[in-house]
Amino acid sequence: MKSKTFLLFSFLFLTVFKLVAQQKTITLSGILKDSHSKIAVPFANVTLSSEKDTKIFFGTVTNEEGRFLFSGITPGKYILKANMIGFKEKQQEIFIGILSDYLDLGTLLIDEDVTALSEVMVSTKNQQNPVSMDKKVFAMADNITQTGGSLLQSMQNLPGVTVQDGKVQLRGNDKVMILIDGKQTALTGFGNQSGLDNIPASAIEKIEIINNPSSKYDANGNAGIINIIYKKTKQEGINGKIGISSGYGALWERKENLPSIRPQYQMTPKINPSFSLNYRKNKINTYLQADYLYTETLNKNEFVTRTYQDGTIINQQTKRNRDTHFTTLKTGIDWNFNEQNSFSFSGLFGSEKILDNGDEPFFNADFSQRLRLWQFLEDELKTTFMASASFQHKFSQIGRKLNAGINYTYHREDEKYFFKNTIAESFGEDAFKLLSDEKVVDLNMDYVQPLQYGRFETGIKFRNRQIPTNMQFFPGENSPIDANAGGWATYKEIIPAVYGSYIYETEKIEAEIGLRYEYVNLNYEVNPNHPTYTSNGYHYTEPFPSVKLAYKLNEQNKFTAFYNRRVDRPNEVDIRIFPKYDDAEIIKVGNPALQPQFTSAFEVGYKTDFEKGYLMGSLYYRVINGTITRIATTVPGSAIIYNVFQNAKESSSFGIELVFAKELNSWYSFNLNGNLYKNTIDAFTVTNLYPTPSTFSANLQEITSGNLKWNNTFSFYKTISAQLSMVYLAPDIIPQGKIKARFYTDFGIKKSIQNGKGEVFLNATDLFNTLVIKKEIAGEDFRFSSEDYYETQVFRFGYSYKF
Repeated sequence: MKSKTFLLFSFLFLTVFKLVAQQKTITLSGILKDSHSKIAVPFANVTLSSEKDTKIFFGTVTNEEGRFLFSGITPGKYILKANMIGFKEKQQEIFIGILSDYLDLGTLLIDEDVTALSEVMVSTKNQQNPVSMDKKVFAMADNITQTGGSLLQSMQNLPGVTVQDGKVQLRGNDKVMILIDGKQTALTGFGNQSGLDNIPASAIEKIEIINNPSSKYDANGNAGIINIIYKKTKQEGINGKIGISSGYGALWERKENLPSIRPQYQMTPKINPSFSLNYRKNKINTYLQADYLYTETLNKNEFVTRTYQDGTIINQQTKRNRDTHFTTLKTGIDWNFNEQNSFSFSGLFGSEKILDNGDEPFFNADFSQRLRLWQFLEDELKTTFMASASFQHKFSQIGRKLNAGINYTYHREDEKYFFKNTIAESFGEDAFKLLSDEKVVDLNMDYVQPLQYGRFETGIKFRNRQIPTNMQFFPGENSPIDANAGGWATYKEIIPAVYGSYIYETEKIEAEIGLRYEYVNLNYEVNPNHPTYTSNGYHYTEPFPSVKLAYKLNEQNKFTAFYNRRVDRPNEVDIRIFPKYDDAEIIKVGNPALQPQFTSAFEVGYKTDFEKGYLMGSLYYRVINGTITRIATTVPGSAIIYNVFQNAKESSSFGIELVFAKELNSWYSFNLNGNLYKNTIDAFTVTNLYPTPSTFSANLQEITSGNLKWNNTFSFYKTISAQLSMVYLAPDIIPQGKIKARFYTDFGIKKSIQNGKGEVFLNATDLFNTLVIKKEIAGEDFRFSSEDYYETQVFRFGYSYKF
């Protein structure tokens, strides 16, 4: 019965958000030489043609070095012919796959004498819904339901992606590496995802999801990689786009406040003007992208009941009204110095200003007595600057190239916190200030060598990262904050790495085998006067192999298999020694003894194409050693809960992901994206050291969870399109507890005007206001249940114009 239920559930969880991929084209090159003298044959005619489609015909002439080049070739099976007076015709069958942008046939030898042309046999490959072994690509312009919102909101409807507590998850795992234009930056966090909710979606061209990264990528991020591509056009002359969107959220009060606190935010305004400009002339391409996002948000509205072992029951509410100002500027210049050498320079600036005004009342079991009122103001300013320079040299052999680059990131966190603590007997005020400067330098060099049936890649990378942090506490009366835990700490990280990978492709087989070797040396220097923690760190030298294999039964059907080993290093905030409020009676603090977690991941998949649609399925298994998780404990004589990151033992995830897409007619298509997985966390025992040692033991945790996303696209006439998305998230396990099921519906419509240069849109997220976050957490001597009615329903409208 369980097997039947599992199979039925798996079938129902067919997936996908629409894959957006343009038809891939390849550049093919080679050298023609005399088979006897081995001397290059210049000015020979070289052709590529197709029997199935007589329009597919390519022709060129070899240069003085005997080289020839074809560009814009769609993948498939071709016949190449070379002709030259005094030589026999050279004929060779060529298969062109999708794994490499450049293919090099090497040296082709042509014999003396001349023969007549023979008929050509060519079979082209079906390019409907192409899917790379490496990644899935989604254009932001097609995400109508999230237009005008933040990047984090836009990512929630992507296949396999969920958002929990402000963190992006892939297949239920939040260890995701976020890249911007292929680079890690402090804007989205080195190993965390800070800032995603404040980056305007209007600034983004597309998003790439890489579930099984190759050895070319950094080894961290066991769940996979999400690469965010900023907008940049390369049209000749001056062109650009200007737009503005606005909206309102929290249209009504979903759950009434507990007595005696300030009102919740309602009718919260949103505004997002955006501007992009591009100029291209001859060898120079310059661009500018500017976005501003202002929002007022009911960021949190959580109602909590805590029950302690002695029978005490405390009811509380945490309400947070948030104002956010976020500005991003991205500019750069691309300079094609000559045909072989090009340079790129870019800069990115981000400024994020956040003001949180919050209230947290505490009541007894029957709400007859207010025990405490805690009010706070958080004033945060985060400033990010990134500068990049890169160089590319193209060798005479087409597709053979050397890339080198340097990337510098500076990120400052300037945070001030003020707290008013009112209890029956007295009134107290707390305050603390945090200043953190993060400086990261990345150097990289990559080399690509095209081959007849693929390519070889290798490269090196070096990272130097430093984060000096200073925290000052100003505790008031009855404060749980330990003033002695303040002071300074400095995070230092050095990571050199080297990788190599070989990509091979024939008509039936695709393969990529790679190995990355990484050395990490991390030192965390802390204030010697800290009452609990001392300086810590770790170092390792580890291999990270990756294997990707595929077998093509025919043009429509393909089997794939993947394996990779990855690591998740603790974030700086995970080991940060300074205690900080989660709420009035929950303190979070890092753990400098935290160690990396290592993951081995396996996946097999199958994809079939059919007329106007496709079906793709994957089975995956992931096992993690030294699982990083946050553990909540209490100390004797206090109701304060301390959240501390710890290494648990082994955890694993086994799941199935299915993708189904179908265009039923000219005006309607739909996509189903489903993910069903079983998460397991082995039993473990850990000891939290702060503020005093306390031990926590957890039994084996298991749950079967998943999500289902149904995306519907409608095309009305030629200028109007609409999208309806429905998302269901099944119950799942979280550290020490569970999160209950969630469901929401998004809708959007847009119309093209002004001969296609203008566009207007209207959309709504969580249209029916059904999304509520419900959790249950159990500690050694307490239970915690909560319902968060934060702002989820937002209506937006806007206009944009291309010039």
